[in-house]
Amino acid sequence: MHCCGLITKEKEPVPLKSIDVELQVKDHVATVVSTMNYENKEDKPIEAVFIFPIPGDAAVCHFSARIGQTEIVAEVKEKQKARDEYDDALSSGQQAFLLEESEQSPDIFTLSVGSLPPGESASIRLEYVTELSVEADDGLRFCLPAVLNPRYQPQGSTGVQLTSVPASLVPYSLSFSARVSSPRPVSKIESNCSLDPVQYLNTDQTQATVKLAAGHKFDRDVELLIYYKDAHRPTAVVEAGQSSAEAGTLMGDPVVMVSLYPEFPQSVMSSMTTHGEFVFLLDRSGSMDCPTHVKKQQETRISSARDTLLLLLKSLPMGCYFNICSFGSTYEHIFPKSVEYSETSMDEALKKVEHMGADLGGTEILEPLKHIYRQLCIPNHPRQLFVFTDGEVGNTKEVIDLVKKNADSHRCFSFGIGEGASTALINGLAKESGGHAQFITGTDRMQPKVMQSLRFALQPAVGDISVAWTVPLGVSVVDMSPPITSLFKDQRSLIYAQLVGQSSEAAEGSVTVKYSLAGHPSQNELRFSLKPTEDTGLAIHRLAARTLIRSLEVENELENQDKRKKKVVELSVQSGVSSSFTSFIAVNKNSGNTTEGPLLRRDIPTPFAYGAAFPGVPMMCCAMSRSAVLCDSEELDDGESYDCMSLELEVYDALDEDTYGEPVQPPKQPPRDPLLQLVSLQKASGCWLLDPALATALGKTSEEVEKSKPAQIKEEVWATILALIWLHGFKMDAKEEWELLAAKAMLWLSAQNASSVTECFEAGNSLLGCSVQEATIGL
Repeated sequence: MHCCGLITKEKEPVPLKSIDVELQVKDHVATVVSTMNYENKEDKPIEAVFIFPIPGDAAVCHFSARIGQTEIVAEVKEKQKARDEYDDALSSGQQAFLLEESEQSPDIFTLSVGSLPPGESASIRLEYVTELSVEADDGLRFCLPAVLNPRYQPQGSTGVQLTSVPASLVPYSLSFSARVSSPRPVSKIESNCSLDPVQYLNTDQTQATVKLAAGHKFDRDVELLIYYKDAHRPTAVVEAGQSSAEAGTLMGDPVVMVSLYPEFPQSVMSSMTTHGEFVFLLDRSGSMDCPTHVKKQQETRISSARDTLLLLLKSLPMGCYFNICSFGSTYEHIFPKSVEYSETSMDEALKKVEHMGADLGGTEILEPLKHIYRQLCIPNHPRQLFVFTDGEVGNTKEVIDLVKKNADSHRCFSFGIGEGASTALINGLAKESGGHAQFITGTDRMQPKVMQSLRFALQPAVGDISVAWTVPLGVSVVDMSPPITSLFKDQRSLIYAQLVGQSSEAAEGSVTVKYSLAGHPSQNELRFSLKPTEDTGLAIHRLAARTLIRSLEVENELENQDKRKKKVVELSVQSGVSSSFTSFIAVNKNSGNTTEGPLLRRDIPTPFAYGAAFPGVPMMCCAMSRSAVLCDSEELDDGESYDCMSLELEVYDALDEDTYGEPVQPPKQPPRDPLLQLVSLQKASGCWLLDPALATALGKTSEEVEKSKPAQIKEEVWATILALIWLHGFKMDAKEEWELLAAKAMLWLSAQNASSVTECFEAGNSLLGCSVQEATIGL
């Protein structure tokens, strides 16, 4: 038998041939329809098993299979019942299809295609809906996770076992197209992958289509950034219930989705807090030594994290407290407990950060989190936890449960680094603690996203948040969303609610979010029509059901576990949305033929990102090999196939050199970024010193810098003004990275009551070749 595509080491063919994905975006809600095409080219019946990622916040709401002209639509059933039905069907020779959410992490699914006879094809259709997250530049981010990195399993735990191959060698093809529509014009669509040109479908540009360019490889997740004009406008969408569902139930009643962008007074937002305990938790597992991008081999995840910690430490306000913890298979901390931020403590921390490497083994985040939570909180200094990780952990739900238990004592700002970072982990850490999540992928720079989160953490605290509804008589509101625990400037808050009862189509309702900002009561109100929007399907109902299901799943009351599970199963079955306690099951009971004999199991390989680790191996990028066999699918003129060629994939592991011979030499470090060079010289108080290092960072000699200093001006004042001029003159494109430390420098300058500041600016501009004004800097 001639083989084609990728086959296993034992020369077993892979039955998944192609994946077709259609994306439909309506405003900030995405519906994804994925069709997976299987074909059994073997001479015996097979069971194909495919483990793949889905966004952790998605609501999987449809699963069906087509064999020939027959379509079988799956039902949602309690997980064990679905497994039993699947096994019974295979035992009796029937075709069956099972889709299960992982019990460890809601962003991993397992698809089992059972009893596919020789020569037969099957198309599996999977549909899910998800909300698009808001990026720092107001773009709405959609991610199709093509990459599923093997998750590190702590000692004694069990998890999903993956069959992985490098992304570039995935044996099946991907086609992807998107249609975007919104009440507002679509200004642009960008991607980390090559796209065909955007096609607008109408003159006002409220509808557009785009698709992947030919030749896409599975070397990354597929990301789209969609930009609307007037993106921060609050909206409310009312979706009609399902006509076949009973009134008074979630699916039978209308559901409203409210999207709010709280408006905070600029006078309040301009005052950053000087209080807080900032704990930075850094992943130092082996996979953090991987390049941030295939085109940036010298920039690793860990080196980017070190640079980011430099910016963070320089930007902290005087008077706060901080600590840095790092983890792998074990964990370390720079100080036994958080210390007050000062020149001495900052310098000590930076010296240790400089030598941090990806050398602590696996990715066990649970124990360092427990250690942090055991530390007593410091009065009047709210704890802000920043977590940096590539998200390759297997005990996601256990980690999120721990964060939820301690949500009253801190906020978590989480950062997923690299392709394949667990969306369930990164989003869950932030959501359960009232923080904010960011993902750094492709050519993204880590620093601007992290500094945006630091600005959120330094904003005046928003407290006493409540939501009030006003609806006509005869209508009541059932909240579907958990209570809002945090509000951030320019960040969206979503609220789902069920509308019970009857109202006229002309009726209106309103929602008011009340809160206290820096001790002052504030509120934002949004009025909306109760008339259901046409042609929305049931996407909003399913997102509301998903929101409620996830809230129930993370509840920790042990005495109500059975009741909780029963409620989740009922809601999951009623809404047709998957959960950790349910599965989709489809059985082809109409087929006249039954399959005889044992089934051959075929595990479909999942793409992993460049440098990802493997199951059962400490997460280190570097000295384990994995074999795959690549065969050409073309035939020679005489009908004979090309011979298979064996391909060895070398993935290096930073393990003991006695085990693997000569140690791998680290690549030469690139020269330090001029911005980071200047930032590294700033003192904790906010000033710079006049010394040769500063002159070098400014591109001048010490003699030039000292000779240009106006008389009667202190050296530190002159040095600080020069640094600020340089930042505003040469690094405005990176302003979000240095804005906070520059603000600290301006506060220091103001406290000096220096004379001749105007003369300093004139001299500094002349020296550096700039034209920065005092007003531009804010002095």
